Amino acid sequence: MGTSASVFWTRSRGLQRLLSLLFAAMTATLRPYLNAVRATLQAALCLENFSSQVVERHNKPEVEVRSSKELLLQPVIISRNEKEKVLIEGSINSVRVSIAVKQADEIEKILCHKFMRFMMMRAENFFILRRKPVEGYDISFLITNFHTEQMYKHKLVDFVIHFMEEIDKEISEMKLSVNARARIVAEEFLKNF
Repeated sequence: MGTSASVFWTRSRGLQRLLSLLFAAMTATLRPYLNAVRATLQAALCLENFSSQVVERHNKPEVEVRSSKELLLQPVIISRNEKEKVLIEGSINSVRVSIAVKQADEIEKILCHKFMRFMMMRAENFFILRRKPVEGYDISFLITNFHTEQMYKHKLVDFVIHFMEEIDKEISEMKLSVNARARIVAEEFLKNF
């Protein structure tokens, strides 16, 4: 058992080094995509306090209520590829950012689903995170004018961009860890035969 654990950690360190090199190369292709998302978010976050035109003394996020068509902006989809895209829906007092994370195979789909579910169960700790994503996307953030009044706009944008950078890395690391552990388990199991 001791030797298999040491082999596991040695392989894991090697895999982590390989992953960091691959991620550095991937970041070069990821940068234009993230720059486009950053520029669009900075433009969309020009929000102001705006009460409902339908119900007196109500101030709901227009991007979700959709009661007045003239208060909504045209939704923008920024796509890196068919499976990896961002939907930015803007309105006069709120912006909803929905992210579809790259999922190449079944393991990545399962890991992504579990990770997003874990995050969304703790949505109250992340003030801008929604409990339920928009249909066809993995996770959604809702930024209202109250958030931009209480927090720095550039920090909100940085948070979303940092999340997009780290989510791919996290899922890749989890996938490597699952594969390495499965290999060790299979080796231990097959030693009995």
